[in-house]
Amino acid sequence: MKIFVINCGSSSLKFQLLDMQTEELITSGLVERIGIEGSCYLINDGQEKHRVFTDLPDHAVALQHVLDALVDPKFGFISSLDEISAVGHRVVHGAEAYASSVLIDDDVMNELEKCTELAPLHNPANIIGIEAIQKLMPGTPNVGVFDTAFHQTMEPAAYIYALPYEMYTKHGVRRYGFHGTSHKYVSERVSAILGRDDLKVVTCHLGNGASVTAIDSGKSVETSMGFTPLEGLVMGTRSGQIDPAIISFLMDKENMTIDELNNMLNKKSGILGVSGVSSDFRDVEAAADEGHERSQLALDVFHRRVKRYIASYAAVMGGLDAIVFTGGLGENSGRSRKLICEGMEFMGVEIDDERNDTRGKEVEISPEGAKVKIYVIPTNEELAIARDTLALTKDLV
Repeated sequence: MKIFVINCGSSSLKFQLLDMQTEELITSGLVERIGIEGSCYLINDGQEKHRVFTDLPDHAVALQHVLDALVDPKFGFISSLDEISAVGHRVVHGAEAYASSVLIDDDVMNELEKCTELAPLHNPANIIGIEAIQKLMPGTPNVGVFDTAFHQTMEPAAYIYALPYEMYTKHGVRRYGFHGTSHKYVSERVSAILGRDDLKVVTCHLGNGASVTAIDSGKSVETSMGFTPLEGLVMGTRSGQIDPAIISFLMDKENMTIDELNNMLNKKSGILGVSGVSSDFRDVEAAADEGHERSQLALDVFHRRVKRYIASYAAVMGGLDAIVFTGGLGENSGRSRKLICEGMEFMGVEIDDERNDTRGKEVEISPEGAKVKIYVIPTNEELAIARDTLALTKDLV
């Protein structure tokens, strides 16, 4: 079976086509600036990336171009769209309605519409992508894979905020957590590596967006992102956890509207806000190496926050068997991994400097015989989406 995986943003979309008999990637690509001047799509034929600039007024037109490229004889990916057995869609928010991936039907689409107020920047784009595929590939099964689903195993004590309880029952204000597909994928991978399904694991998805999750015997029990992806770790441009009283204080002092403040917390804070240099950790690390004090401070704040979550999550689970680093920064920055783990030797957390000198590869970076195993495991959310899509549709085709 060949599975087509789509991740739709408001003006972009990423895609992969996989052969699930071997889990081999056939092709992947990206569409940029949908509905904006200068729109284009990029497709990888395995040897080079082909970029085509063309007018892409909406997602349906963009996806039509992608589907045309998939069956283009010059690439030889597939001879017909009939070879695609199902389509898997990344959906950011499923609220409490979905604790696992689902086959999409009219009832699911109605639920996704209800969730848009919880993810107004993401769910509408996800819905547009699903509707476009339904029109372009009628009869092909579609599966929704939710960022929030993996975290639905959290107990109320982990997801309830200490607000009047009516805020939860009336408006759904609770911790949902995100990056669930990534956390699930790498936790399953480390369980396979160690041959155990009873592990207490902390997974660290670190990048411009970042989150930490405590996973006990394969189930998410705590996670750092909350009602929105803003809570938790310091991120590229997001503040992460702050004292909520700061909001009204700054609105008064800076004469800011709630929209202006929300924009500041999401797009002008985090590593960018503290360093004043960039939201890209590579740029900030380079500036810190040149003696830029605010860049070093930004990195110190970030590493301290991750360390705090790892230690607290070990306490919640009553132990720790493994730590996994993933995401762009987690997979590629040995420096960040080392600084995050420093000072936790009392918990059995140690890094082998030689093993840690690695980028983007699956590898253990803890010393031989370490009490707590530490791994770098590159995430593969698209493969995880494809696996769920296969599981839900294999009997339908």
